[in-house]
Amino acid sequence: MGSTVCPMIKHYILSLNPIAKHEWDRCILRDPLTAKRPDIAKLIAEAVGADTGSYLVSVKIEVQVLEEATVPQAEQLSLNVGEVITQAPQLREVA
Repeated sequence: MGSTVCPMIKHYILSLNPIAKHEWDRCILRDPLTAKRPDIAKLIAEAVGADTGSYLVSVKIEVQVLEEATVPQAEQLSLNVGEVITQAPQLREVA
């Protein structure tokens, strides 16, 4: 059995949010054009070929950050509704 190397370069957008409400939203990998999450197993199967069978494969993942877009942290403000109502200027009816 011969060894076949199928080089494959794919680009994805990785979004990290350690404080996300759900575990699955903390680390998201998406296609930059379709925004779909990639099916890594399907990508490997495409690289191997269409023949039925079981394969022992070696997958090398090399990560290179091409650009970083930081998301500003939203500041949490406390709002006392009673204070806003009493300090709000009186609305005047315009004739």
